[in-house]
Amino acid sequence: MKILLLGDYSNVHCTLAEGLKSLGHECVVASDGDHWKDYPRDIDLKREFGVRGNLAFMWRLACAMTRFRGYDVVQLINPVFLELKAERIYPFYNYLRRFNRKVVLGAFGMDYYWAKVNTDIRPLRYSDFNIGDVIRTDEPAELFRSEMIGTEKERLCRFVAKDCDHIVAGLQEYWATYNEVKELKHKLTFVPFPIKMPDTPPVIEEKRCDEPVKIFVGISKGRSAYKGTDIMLAAAQAVRDKYPSRLNLQIAEGVPFAQYKSMMDNSDAILDQLYSYTPAMNSLLAMSKGIINVGGGEPENYEILGEHSLRPIVNVQPTYESCYHEIENLVLHPENIATLKRQSIEYVRKHHDYVKVARQYAELYERLLAK
Repeated sequence: MKILLLGDYSNVHCTLAEGLKSLGHECVVASDGDHWKDYPRDIDLKREFGVRGNLAFMWRLACAMTRFRGYDVVQLINPVFLELKAERIYPFYNYLRRFNRKVVLGAFGMDYYWAKVNTDIRPLRYSDFNIGDVIRTDEPAELFRSEMIGTEKERLCRFVAKDCDHIVAGLQEYWATYNEVKELKHKLTFVPFPIKMPDTPPVIEEKRCDEPVKIFVGISKGRSAYKGTDIMLAAAQAVRDKYPSRLNLQIAEGVPFAQYKSMMDNSDAILDQLYSYTPAMNSLLAMSKGIINVGGGEPENYEILGEHSLRPIVNVQPTYESCYHEIENLVLHPENIATLKRQSIEYVRKHHDYVKVARQYAELYERLLAK
């Protein structure tokens, strides 16, 4: 098959492309590298600020569009798959629709349905937009809600979701959200995110009682409160203040992906995604290296994967107290760390290996093409 992956979040499409290529498919990734994260891509769609930057971007986009035809499948990272105002994306979408066989929409992150469903219906106990029946009104939640609901982005998202051939959710909570939309659930499939395992398997050693626990925290620009990193970091700092010789904290803020990966190496645990039910790409990457994920590991996550024995994720509830308790427990019980690390590696290998995931995508694409 000939496949175009358009746009990227957290290296999802780049990693998927590697898996699809290993299976013998022709695959092209076109993206802006997810802004400052600078993920690899075959066609660069990065937009710079200023008049010259805008002109250069439009020229690159015009040249790229001549190459965006003749594919068996085009997969969009999001309804807003180009760095353009929503109302200007329709002609590009219609062009893709006209000159390619099938279009698949990724339910991989922020879009209208994620904001609307989790504000009004609230199928999840907590999310980026609700804690139980209480609507989150912090500044980031309100900002994203105002950008997505009652706007051109809403209109575009509803149009693309209705028109596309299929929708793929990469996390259990995205699947649960789209599954609440009656007119879309018939063309919704869950496929786990792809992760490329390290070339050299990590060596896991037992943690000595006198050895400090090393915890890594990655902070995304402008998204700390939205993702709960501020709460997790505050809890970790409080534990460190109580046990200064038993906890080391390393913080990465707004660094490119290559540097981020290098900085997390040799950590024991990562703090990520307080309001998530499931580990996303950064957490899964860490787990593949034998780094424990302190974050989302709700029962629904294991259920949708069909996992009945492995429990490597240190699941936290969206509160400071829960984060503090779980981080303190890691620090006070280093004898548990090696087991959680080994389970983390096995979990990613079992459910998220990039070739295995690519095979699931290929099977989905082939079913669509056969219709």
